[in-house]
Amino acid sequence: MAYKDLNEFINVLEERGELVRIHEPVDTSLEITEITDRVSKKNGPALLFENAKSPSGAPVLINAFGSLDRIKLALDVPSLDDLAADILSFLELEKAESIMDKLRLLPKMKRVSAIFPRKVKNAPCQEMVLEGDQVDLGKLPVLHCWPRDAGRFITLPLVVTRDPETGKRNLGMYRLQVFDKNTTGMHWHTHKGGAHHYRMAEEMGVELPASVAIGPDPAVTYAATAPLPDDMDEYLLAGYLRKKPVELVRCKTNDLMVPANAQYILEGYINPAERRREGPFGDHTGFYSLADDYPVFHVTCLTSRRDPIYHATIVGPPPMEDAWLGKATERLFLPFIKKQLPEVVDMNLPIEGVFHNLAFVSIDKRYPGHARKIIHALWGMGQMMFAKMIFVFDREVNVQNLSEVLWYLGNNVAPKRDISFVEGPMDVLDHAAETPLYGSKMGVDCTRKWPGEGFSREWPDVIRMDPQVKKKIDRLWPKLGLD
Repeated sequence: MAYKDLNEFINVLEERGELVRIHEPVDTSLEITEITDRVSKKNGPALLFENAKSPSGAPVLINAFGSLDRIKLALDVPSLDDLAADILSFLELEKAESIMDKLRLLPKMKRVSAIFPRKVKNAPCQEMVLEGDQVDLGKLPVLHCWPRDAGRFITLPLVVTRDPETGKRNLGMYRLQVFDKNTTGMHWHTHKGGAHHYRMAEEMGVELPASVAIGPDPAVTYAATAPLPDDMDEYLLAGYLRKKPVELVRCKTNDLMVPANAQYILEGYINPAERRREGPFGDHTGFYSLADDYPVFHVTCLTSRRDPIYHATIVGPPPMEDAWLGKATERLFLPFIKKQLPEVVDMNLPIEGVFHNLAFVSIDKRYPGHARKIIHALWGMGQMMFAKMIFVFDREVNVQNLSEVLWYLGNNVAPKRDISFVEGPMDVLDHAAETPLYGSKMGVDCTRKWPGEGFSREWPDVIRMDPQVKKKIDRLWPKLGLD
């Protein structure tokens, strides 16, 4: 089922007992964060604050993606692993180059041709239009999340930009600090698609048009967070996920295309070479990201539904809502990694590792040094380049079980032999890196060592019970009264 819009998704969440309506008046400054943080830590429901204190009086939806069940509900799938195989087909289709490749993928190409984004002239997101001096971002229920934040931040914005040379669009998610009634910061990281478009615009000395969607249907929101290759269209991925085209409408004051079913649209532009101090901000690492100079987004037009719902999130010490979006990406894009590295069995980016600090990987080890080969190969793959510490285990290790991971790590690793250090790109939010954006990484071979890997002794066997004894005790167990 393709959700028509966020409103329909909210109705389904409520029908499934996955949403609680908050009727009490609650302040958008700190109070919504404190309530949501407590709920997130208990793996609790989505929250709809119907009386959020703000001039607009608009309700605030938060924690809508805050569990594995709600992620599956948002993408309308019983299993993320099943969807993962489907996404791999999509990625292969987008990369098909030869005629034989295209013929092999012809049935899937027919499906994709049916879900290309569709342009519409009239859209719910443009029922209300404010232009020029009418624009006032202060009327939106934008959250002030944490005490030392520099102000109010739009935390779930889908930012649309276009390559100034090729016209190729990008849909990404970058936080926006509200500076005043019609300007915000644009906190895009240097490695992201939007930042690349802006650098090109700076080199050309031209304004970069930009628009921001808040609250489209859940598939579009997820697509904006997905680590797609640069030449792939996020709207097409969203259509593939929802099995129905994403409807797009042209903005009023620039020519960018935005989701027609969104709750709010901010239209505007970014001047070349203009910077303003942005931050600090309580970030998904659990620490405040430091203040720095970022581009300024000038809002020329604010459109919305007649009765919009403001969709937001908070980030901070894990687990938070964003942890589940990260786990979804881990599962959905694992087949893409396995396609290029078939020896990979499983991967866990633990929630405590905040996406980029820790990666646990199991492999079908086939030769001496195989674990090191995997470590370096992963560092060369897309956003895996940000992984600060990669630990590689044998195939029988369940990397989803932290207790088992730590047991094998402690027993199988000789630090001098099995740990390697390299330098490379770092996530901009890694405050421990030696320098911003660049620093050291660690790879750890946690596999059983083979001859030729600096180990000359006999490797011991893991303690395991005799299988026949286990079967006998299984039969006897109900009579023992131990359950």
